[in-house]
Amino acid sequence: MTPTCIDLFAGCGGLSLGLGWAGFSTLFGVEAHPDPFGTYSHNLLDRDPIKHGWPNWLEKRAWRAQDVLEQHQSDLLAMRGKVDLVAGGPPCQGFSMNGLRRPDDPRSQMVDVYLQYVSLVRPRLVLLENVVGFRSMKHRTGGTYSDYVARKLASLGYECWSDILRAADWGVPQRRPRFVLVAAPKGSLPGINPIQRLKVARRSFLDSRNLGPGFTSAKAAISDLEGDDRLVPDDEWGHMGFRKLTRSAEPHTPYQKLMRSDCTEQPRDMRLPRHSSNSTGRMQEILNRCERGVCLRPADRERLGIKKRSTTPLDPEAPSPTISTLPDDFIHYSQPRAMTVREHARLQSFPDWFSFRGPYTTGGSRRKEACPRYTQIGNAVPPLLAEAIGEVLSALLLIQNQDKLAHLSQSVDMGGELASNIREIRDLDVAATL
Repeated sequence: MTPTCIDLFAGCGGLSLGLGWAGFSTLFGVEAHPDPFGTYSHNLLDRDPIKHGWPNWLEKRAWRAQDVLEQHQSDLLAMRGKVDLVAGGPPCQGFSMNGLRRPDDPRSQMVDVYLQYVSLVRPRLVLLENVVGFRSMKHRTGGTYSDYVARKLASLGYECWSDILRAADWGVPQRRPRFVLVAAPKGSLPGINPIQRLKVARRSFLDSRNLGPGFTSAKAAISDLEGDDRLVPDDEWGHMGFRKLTRSAEPHTPYQKLMRSDCTEQPRDMRLPRHSSNSTGRMQEILNRCERGVCLRPADRERLGIKKRSTTPLDPEAPSPTISTLPDDFIHYSQPRAMTVREHARLQSFPDWFSFRGPYTTGGSRRKEACPRYTQIGNAVPPLLAEAIGEVLSALLLIQNQDKLAHLSQSVDMGGELASNIREIRDLDVAATL
């Protein structure tokens, strides 16, 4: 049977997309902001409603996770025992090392909302993904937030495994270290460490996609997105004078070939930024004189008269640093300009057919209200990493099935025909993992 999941704090759909590639069927995704939910709905719910579904009892729109709990508690309770995985990442801004890390930040309190879903639904597996700071930020009850989650899950009868994983280790052209926690009912995975299984499976995951054992560099990810004399008006913004990149006729690397799957037309979200001549000159000097792949050093910022601390010129031969939510944090490795939405999406492993909804950028007073495309991408789980995790979780569910059948066959005196049927089902499950 197809494994099922619920995606909490789903954003624009990176986690749902990757889990879907791994064979999961998403029952529904909960996302509070209408902009990323519009992207989620367009690319997942509208494109593949069988793999990415929606229950009849829930209005198809953006929802705050706590509102779904309050208004549909009985519906969620009815799902108990019928959901294989509850997955998601509570909003990470409250835990980020770049933020204020206040325990009273309302976004940090979404961890308890996440745990309430687990308590109601009681899935067979739990997946929680967040920033590295989740493992160090102190919780008001003592210990860190990761300690708190482990204690709460243990009180619900779950055993936990967690570690810091780098997206780059699974072919994503971005370093992006993340905290990942997997939980399962106690005793359901005897002698198995899911995180270790994920690490062991890494090589075969990369080989099956022809990505090889090394890292995917920024250049290997986006060098087929060209900006030269072939520039044409952007599809959405050409009337305002914006031009766009053009994707080359053929991919240059295996990663580019993977990202082009199911997308024979030119991808969207290729709009180029418009810079002043002063900005272009300053970015060219950064490319010429500053270290690649790291934020500008204080001496460089002072010399260039730049107050912004997060400006980073990309290194073409290395994975990108963690993609942020701002359009001007990165400078293209060979052109004095900021990156396009599509280039950010490539560095996050979103395929070319996946397009984004909502404003392109925002500023001023609108920044607090809108969730533009760059922000959606920066907040997302890289789909390729989600797929790798999903493949391991799917295999763990089969192990749980086999263990249940083994216990049943040992504890019940069955007739020969029934015992034979159960052995046959077990054999089919084993074959499915080979």
